[in-house]
Amino acid sequence: MLELTKNCLKEKKAEFEKAGILTPSFDIDAVRERSIAAPVWVHFSVGNLFKAYHAVLAQRLIEMGASSTGIVAVAPFDHDLIKKVFLPHDNLYVQVVMKADGSLEKRVVASVTEALAADSADAAQWKRLKEIFCAPSLQMVSLSITEKGYDLRAMDGSFRPEILAEFDAGTAAPVHGMAKLTALLLERYTKGDGRPIAMVSTDNFSHNGDKLKAAVLAVANEWKSRSHAAQGFVDWLSDPAKVGFPLSMIDKITPYPSEKVRGQLEVAGLSGMEILKTGGHSVNAPFVNTEEAEYLVIEDVFPNGRPPLEKVGVYFTNRERVDMVERMKVCTCLNPLHTALAICGCLLGYNSIAAEMKDPELAALVKKIGLVEGMPVVTDPGIIKPAAFIGEVLEKRFPNPNIPDTPQRIASDTSQKLGIRFGETIKLYAARPGLDIKNLVLIPLVIAAWCRYLLGVDDEGKAFTPSPDPLLANLQETLKGVTLGNPASGAGKLRPILSNTKIFAVDLYEVGLGERIEGYFAELLTGPGALRKALQKYLA
Repeated sequence: MLELTKNCLKEKKAEFEKAGILTPSFDIDAVRERSIAAPVWVHFSVGNLFKAYHAVLAQRLIEMGASSTGIVAVAPFDHDLIKKVFLPHDNLYVQVVMKADGSLEKRVVASVTEALAADSADAAQWKRLKEIFCAPSLQMVSLSITEKGYDLRAMDGSFRPEILAEFDAGTAAPVHGMAKLTALLLERYTKGDGRPIAMVSTDNFSHNGDKLKAAVLAVANEWKSRSHAAQGFVDWLSDPAKVGFPLSMIDKITPYPSEKVRGQLEVAGLSGMEILKTGGHSVNAPFVNTEEAEYLVIEDVFPNGRPPLEKVGVYFTNRERVDMVERMKVCTCLNPLHTALAICGCLLGYNSIAAEMKDPELAALVKKIGLVEGMPVVTDPGIIKPAAFIGEVLEKRFPNPNIPDTPQRIASDTSQKLGIRFGETIKLYAARPGLDIKNLVLIPLVIAAWCRYLLGVDDEGKAFTPSPDPLLANLQETLKGVTLGNPASGAGKLRPILSNTKIFAVDLYEVGLGERIEGYFAELLTGPGALRKALQKYLA
């Protein structure tokens, strides 16, 4: 059997290749030595998207001779992933690209030069992270920590109690991801001579760079007000010539590791490919499975320079164009469709996005949400054509049976996504004179279906467990007493949810959709099969 370690890779390179697993063409130890001495790129998150895309971009640059250093992987939350996935395999893993024809393209990724836990309680790891952040060579820190990783506030907009406690405690032992990041930036400012750096959010939501900047500045300002940091630090963070917070749009569907792929790797002779579920709700493995399609568009704001990622397919452009691409994808052409499939798929008992695309009603639902309700507010960014993009999504990407993606995975943290994926479109309909918000039918129906989903009862009346969501307990408490088969039980229950601008980025009653969604919700409570009947009715 082959083992995924540096020694085995060195000794049995030919056997890896014979097994159909591509191996790195560079000297792994030499790249790591250079990277440790002069780190250039740090990434916060060691999750599946990072392994499928960011680290592979770094590897491509090394293999083409465009870079001599790799990428430092940092686990901001689930530190077990470092111990259980990276360290046992010498920071190596296997990327598996699942093609529509059923074939697998497998390669060993060796661009991760260090894998560290951002754990302020671990003196050695925290010290090393501080050293890295002070390095003159460091150009960029990218993130893929999902929407909730940036959130400091409760539903009412106030700072959460645990966040306030961190503000009071100061910079020595941060716990929240944004506090950790801000503390490391403070280290660069105070002990790294305030050298420039770019902080690059690559998470799937609108104006991700702005949200990252706002979160970091919120922490910095609160620390300043408590004399834990100086005004100069806030000024440094606010100066784009010192700290860049570019916008970005990323797109690469990366589901949880597949048991089928694990089995095929083991058949190829690779041992130790167990899929791990950690206490931090992570599902990870020494391999990552993903699709072929990938897009990354970044605002070119890098005050200390950057790796030449344009050589491996990354688009660099201005802020306006990134915003247009991001809106195209996140607000219209992919993410809203994914969320619609996730909500309805969970209610209808599906466990595969590809299988949902064979359902006539669900396929029609996402097609009309994208092409009919969403496209009127899409601006063509020029570098990627919306019609071609959404066509690829609907005809090739979502229906790909070899992508083991599930509505349950996509449904995670939905409360953090609705404002971006539907709220932005709703706001534009409300603001533009040539558009009539009454023409939105299916987007409000999906929102009503999400409220129905929160009950944890599917369309057949069977109980299920909703996916993890930071607001789930609060939302379910709001809907306490609402039952399937009793539409009257939902009367008046939705107002605290639908009026919450933190969830939807707009008060749905103020724009004229609240009462309509309440009506849909009542329909969805009439009894088993109500969602299916509603889909048939409103898609007719």
